[in-house]
Amino acid sequence: MTAVIIAVVATLVITAAVTWAFASNYHKKVTDAKIGSAEERARKIIDEALKTAEDSKREKLLEVKEESLKTRNDLEKEVKDRRNELQRAERRIQQKEENVEKRSEAIERREQSLSAREDNLNKKSEEVAKLNEQRVQELEKISGLTSEQAKEYLLKIVEDDVKHESAIMIKNMEAEAKEEADKRAKEIVVNAIQRCAADHVSETTISVVQLPNDEMKGRIIGREGRNIRTLETMTGVDLIIDDTPEAVVISGFDPIRREVARIALEKLIVDGRIHPARIEEMVEKAQKEVAAKIKEEGENAAIEAGVHGLHPEVIKILGRMMFRTSYGQNCLKHSVEVAQLCGLMASELGLDVRVAKRAGLLHDIGKAVDHELEGSHIQLGVDICRKYKESQVVINAVEAHHGDVEPQSLIAILVQAADTISSARPGARRETLETYTSRLKELEDITNSFKGVDHSFAIQAGREVRVMVVPEQVSDEDMVIMAREIAKKIEDEMEYPGQIKVNIIRESRATDYAK
Repeated sequence: MTAVIIAVVATLVITAAVTWAFASNYHKKVTDAKIGSAEERARKIIDEALKTAEDSKREKLLEVKEESLKTRNDLEKEVKDRRNELQRAERRIQQKEENVEKRSEAIERREQSLSAREDNLNKKSEEVAKLNEQRVQELEKISGLTSEQAKEYLLKIVEDDVKHESAIMIKNMEAEAKEEADKRAKEIVVNAIQRCAADHVSETTISVVQLPNDEMKGRIIGREGRNIRTLETMTGVDLIIDDTPEAVVISGFDPIRREVARIALEKLIVDGRIHPARIEEMVEKAQKEVAAKIKEEGENAAIEAGVHGLHPEVIKILGRMMFRTSYGQNCLKHSVEVAQLCGLMASELGLDVRVAKRAGLLHDIGKAVDHELEGSHIQLGVDICRKYKESQVVINAVEAHHGDVEPQSLIAILVQAADTISSARPGARRETLETYTSRLKELEDITNSFKGVDHSFAIQAGREVRVMVVPEQVSDEDMVIMAREIAKKIEDEMEYPGQIKVNIIRESRATDYAK
């Protein structure tokens, strides 16, 4: 039994040894195969790396060669350009040297010619001196007088002539003194004009409002034209909506009405809600804005003219002149320019510059209210100045600037001169516009004179007058009679081309509030 166990153990040991030997040999072969494969891959990687490096090296060498060749070509081109530039510079220098040499030769020839002329002049001077001596000797023989006697005779004649010429000279000097005074006065005026740079913009009778698109035109007109009628009725202007792209033209001779209409229309376009009630609201807001603008313009005019301490009401009246024109010239700008001219001329003459500017600014202030009150703009201006405690110098300047009364100070004369300069400057005024606006104003005055008329507006360049009547005072039947009477009065009192359409508008409203 023991022998069997030993035999089994021995068999197991031998089997284990053989198995281990075979396993070791197998693992060695596998390992050797893997090592050989890895070495072969390593050699391939190294070969590929060497090949890639060689290719990269060749590419870099080619790039370096190309860059070197390009740099060389650029350098050669630059050298060639420099060489050409140097050659051109050498040619210019050579040409200048040749010109200098030619000029030098010409100067030398001119000097030689001048020397020859100088010698000839010296010889001729000597000959003239000799001939003069001979002439004096011959004269003494002929006249029988010595040189001294001839001198005394000549001096007496010269003395008589000098006395006569002195009298003429004194008279001429007096005339020259007057001319110099006139010249000095003109210089003062010219200097004042040159130093005063006021703008002159002729007032027009239209304003243009830009629209975001052409669809807005239909909204402005409204259903059956109710929106445009309301806007024209409230503002007294004429809205022209034609084929002009993205624009509406506001026509009217009164600048305040045009400004109110323009502001109201722009607000309506921005707001987008366009209907009669909204139009009335926007017109009221626009009227308030224009009132604020009038005050602002008056303050700006006083600041621009350098006039301080004006009464607040005077400033408001001044601002209204922004919307008043005289022969197409803006009255406020004209007054500011007159103030500046007066100040400049007063400075030249040593007068009170502040008073001169004040008188110049206020000289036409009556024009701001002459369409509302009776009297000339001169008398109205004097009344305003007296009401707000202006000085007597200013009042006299306002009263005398058109020569109605005698000026009592130099400042009043300066106001006359400055007013003439500003009005007479070419382009400052336009006669036709003043005639046009006067005709429109006369047309509105005629219609406003009838009983029951609330207000009226002349539109379409005076070819139509729109009359708003009070519903409680004028019935529908009375409107027909009133239209005929107004047309008849226009025919009798006005001269106009073509025909004028009289349009009577009577509108009744009922308003209540839901609480």
